[in-house]
Amino acid sequence: QVQLVESGGGLVQAGGSLRLSCAASGRTFSTYVMGWFRQAPEKEREFVSAISRSNTNTNYADSVKGRFTISRDNAKNTVYLQMNSLKPEDTAVYYCARGTYYSTDESDYDYWGQGTQVTVSS
Repeated sequence: QVQLVESGGGLVQAGGSLRLSCAASGRTFSTYVMGWFRQAPEKEREFVSAISRSNTNTNYADSVKGRFTISRDNAKNTVYLQMNSLKPEDTAVYYCARGTYYSTDESDYDYWGQGTQVTVSS
């Protein structure tokens, strides 16, 4: 059973930064795509970013492009999301997920973390 544990969320003022981490159990981390999704109150969960197995390709939602950076350390079984220039509309629960395909579609991700709350005050 794969476990994904997010950390690094919190309360930050608009314009500030946070770095989310997601630690994965198991020995096959490097063979999977990893993604970040988020869900704001009363909204559908949405794609934020994804990274390929070997760290060579990344993808971002238009709403975060240029502000967020995804990365991974396969030796540490960890994926990161560096979030800069945060806006109040970035407030959401952020989830990491393990993917079988390099995709923006959450149905292509089979294991999910419990989520970490990010709140951006204006």
